[in-house]
Amino acid sequence: MYKINENYLKLPGSYLFSTIGKKVRAFEAANPDKKIIRLGIGDVTQPLAPAIIEALHSAVDEMSQAETFRGYAPDLGYEFLRNVIAQKDYKDRGCAIEADEIFVSDGAKCDSGNIQEIFSVDNKIAVCDPVYPVYVDTNVMAGRTGEYDELTQNFKDVIYMPCLAENGFAPELPTETPDLIYLCFPNNPTGATITKAQLQEWVDYANRVGAVIIYDAAYEAYIVEPEVPHSIYECEGARTCAIELHSFSKNAGFTGVRLGYTVVPKDLKCGDVTLHSLWARRHGTKYNGAPYIIQRAGEAVYSEKGQAQLKEQIAYYQKNASTILQGLKEAGYTVSGGVNAPYIWLKAPNGMTSWEFFDYLLEKANVVGTPGSGFGANGETYFRLTAFGSYENTVEAIDRIKAL
Repeated sequence: MYKINENYLKLPGSYLFSTIGKKVRAFEAANPDKKIIRLGIGDVTQPLAPAIIEALHSAVDEMSQAETFRGYAPDLGYEFLRNVIAQKDYKDRGCAIEADEIFVSDGAKCDSGNIQEIFSVDNKIAVCDPVYPVYVDTNVMAGRTGEYDELTQNFKDVIYMPCLAENGFAPELPTETPDLIYLCFPNNPTGATITKAQLQEWVDYANRVGAVIIYDAAYEAYIVEPEVPHSIYECEGARTCAIELHSFSKNAGFTGVRLGYTVVPKDLKCGDVTLHSLWARRHGTKYNGAPYIIQRAGEAVYSEKGQAQLKEQIAYYQKNASTILQGLKEAGYTVSGGVNAPYIWLKAPNGMTSWEFFDYLLEKANVVGTPGSGFGANGETYFRLTAFGSYENTVEAIDRIKAL
């Protein structure tokens, strides 16, 4: 008789955004006349930039000819894409990252979940609280977290680093020594950022205690303040302690196209074993590569036309973020984020829990957001709104909230 992976049974409830989807669908069915504005899931709404569409069409045409047809992609990704990533995202910023240290994939979400596979289940992880659920859930599935405590809403063997208003929603160095440290800046869900000096403290700490930082930089395109780093490799010593995850979803609108990459420096070692070799083995065994046409679209992101067009798109979403931030402040909410990030983090009013405020907004304003408690115990009584809607819907949503 077969057996199941019982670690899955440790997961409380369903995936956060699946629960939100069920609630919204039920409300829509009961209220078909209501216009619902979705500012919950971080899905983009602007169409792909013309330079990207042009690259996609050109690559599709190539696939129709025997002379230019492409089959399986190289394990790490095509050199044309890895080379431009290495130059534009790293070398131009003074970061010593080579093209063969970049692994192209179908998105940062998959990589952030899969990266734990190259580490022993005996490793102890440290996560921010609140936290993007994938970091924790995939470690639960692997059997690395211990049992779930319903009272504390935490897993027994996970080190939680509280991100509170008192510390600017940025974690402090943990008192218990972790093996793996998950950091995401600009942060999802709080929209918080840290300076290069603050990030250097984490790099120095990880090198000192022998930990690996898994650094999610999915939202770096929204950074506007010069003291906020775009990459952890801007910090001295990061090559020996950090893995970095990147996404094309939020900077280029690839949520429905799927493309991302992970950087694993060859200097990052456990004894004599490079983590680069382990991730390369895992990648080659379990992944057949992002499609050629998608990687050509990714290359177009870095073209002169692509960069100019995407700068306009990011500015569009940044305008939405500013609209939400200022509108909520005017309405008397306690709010943060929304400056270097597309997420706005607000305190639920009148002592409401996160889910009570979710239901209240859905029922009274027909606006969908994300309950902070879905991101961890310290997210309770907080709420996340995203800037990825249309500007018109964003303005209407804030006007509805102001009218409550």
